[in-house]
Amino acid sequence: MTSDTGLRPAPPAGPDRDSDHDRDRDSADLTRLLYDGTYAGVHEDIRALLFDPIFDHRRDLTSNEAGRLAYRRGRFVHGRLERPADVLRDPRRLFALTEWTTLLDISTFPVLAVHYNLCFGTLIEHSAGRDDVADYIEELDSLSSFGPYMATELGYGNNVAALRTEAVYDNETNTFVLNTPDVPAQKHMPYSGFTDIPKLAVVMARLKSAGQDYGVFPFMVRISGSDGPAEGVRAALCPEKPAMGLDNGLTWFDHVRIPRRSLLTGDLGEFTEDGVFHPSVANPRKRFLRAMSRNQPGRICVSAASVSLGRASVYIALRYALQRVTNAPGRNDMPVIEYRSHQLPLFTALAKVYAMTFLVNRTKREYVARRGVVDTDLSNLISITKALTTWEMSDVAAVCRERCGAQGMFSVNRIVDYGIFLQSAVTAEGDSQVLLAATAGQEIARSGGELTAQTPDPRGRDIRDPALQLECIRYRAHWLRQAVREAMHADRREPYFDSWNRNVNDALAMARLEGVAAALECALAAADDARTTAVSQALRLLAALYGLSEIQRDAGWYLARGALDAAQVEAIPAAADGLCETLRPQIPMLIDGFQLSPQLLRAPIAADDYVTAYNELTGPGQPDPIEEGAE
Repeated sequence: MTSDTGLRPAPPAGPDRDSDHDRDRDSADLTRLLYDGTYAGVHEDIRALLFDPIFDHRRDLTSNEAGRLAYRRGRFVHGRLERPADVLRDPRRLFALTEWTTLLDISTFPVLAVHYNLCFGTLIEHSAGRDDVADYIEELDSLSSFGPYMATELGYGNNVAALRTEAVYDNETNTFVLNTPDVPAQKHMPYSGFTDIPKLAVVMARLKSAGQDYGVFPFMVRISGSDGPAEGVRAALCPEKPAMGLDNGLTWFDHVRIPRRSLLTGDLGEFTEDGVFHPSVANPRKRFLRAMSRNQPGRICVSAASVSLGRASVYIALRYALQRVTNAPGRNDMPVIEYRSHQLPLFTALAKVYAMTFLVNRTKREYVARRGVVDTDLSNLISITKALTTWEMSDVAAVCRERCGAQGMFSVNRIVDYGIFLQSAVTAEGDSQVLLAATAGQEIARSGGELTAQTPDPRGRDIRDPALQLECIRYRAHWLRQAVREAMHADRREPYFDSWNRNVNDALAMARLEGVAAALECALAAADDARTTAVSQALRLLAALYGLSEIQRDAGWYLARGALDAAQVEAIPAAADGLCETLRPQIPMLIDGFQLSPQLLRAPIAADDYVTAYNELTGPGQPDPIEEGAE
């Protein structure tokens, strides 16, 4: 490769580079970068829990059995870590908990994430200084009850601000009457279907008193005990979800009496005994967003879990590709990884995994540094990260499953289940497209940045150069932002929705590219921060491959605007193949840094001898010998 790109082949394999010492040192450096320097203090003990037999693969479980196993696994994790209240004090632990627990059971993650973050986190955040909810706190902190979170309603989906469930204050009894007024207002998909498991939920409902609607607030509500559902609470299981055997339910409240102390107003205002709410935040929209504030760390949890599954998917697929042999001209024992047609999709998937991991690390750092105070910039970063990681990792799992052939179809090999989870992650904690559209709208409306972007000068530059790639991506994002602004300004006399609707797809593309640019910047920063030459060069090669895959998406656009020339666009496929060829010797090192192992994942095709591992799992033993003369 040309020296001006900063891309050089990593040191060749050989006696000097292939020693155990060098590989261990490189792996340790990658682990440091991938886990942002927190692996030993934040991640390692959670990872260690996964070796317990409770996480062994179980065959032929019904959906009900799989769901109940997820609850048992959740209790196991809770019992061996610090209490949820302590986890919430260090968001890095919360994020790590979600990264690791999803690897061996995609249903354990949502049970724990909802309990720790959405339910218990809401209670803690909105009850500061209140002794009257100490029993609620202890019940959830000790996991005497699981904590569902009930916001979404059947008829309103993402439009939580319009939800209809109501809590009407009765000042004669100092209680609220919680009620579901009609079928569309049923709470949709909270974990309420197993009505023999004790559950104490956060329910988002309209606070009403004396004919006044004060907006949506969280309420603590008893859903069920070991003896069945609470009085007035009805829950029915939703239809089955493949590979995710949880008790998602439709939940209906039939004039359920709950005590006044169940209302969690936090710092949003005071609700007096005579039934009057005195807001401390005047804007109803801001009050609503503050009441739903645990969605922000929840989106980071989803992003962290998604990149964790992306890492596991490529780890399994690449280990299988290193062993799986196929025919080649002149030989019949060629590992499939040596085919460029196999390298390009899997190495590109690996590049995406690294880029998204570094982007999530940046988002986590900023959230922790700001102590959970989420301003507009951080909110936009969280939304873009959530959207980009869930989409990208969903694609990664699909590619890895396909490249594993028939073996990719079996749940025991993990990837197909990961893909199902990642598809659900796209719409979890807010639909990714809706989040990105909201972010795009804010970016379009924001003042500043009206200057015309400078078209990159492509002359004499290598299409593999991440600096050129980053210039092009930023240029397209800026161009789209300005184009949408100008179009909407020209349309300002028509209804805003019509103008926005006409331009929304360009706005979405702009916001996505903002995330791509941030991810590429983070990947290059990680390469600069590496402590070993091999790691630095391998990460730069991965960054170049990630950037090149993004340039290829819109190559015609860049060519039409002179940001790239025809020779550069034509060179993209060969450049991608060349990067794969250079990366090939570094693949074992690059997946070592994930701190995954065949023993941890229990996926037969990731084992050192996948044939034996798979054969032992299925249990037939060696086939009976065919007797001489048998037909």
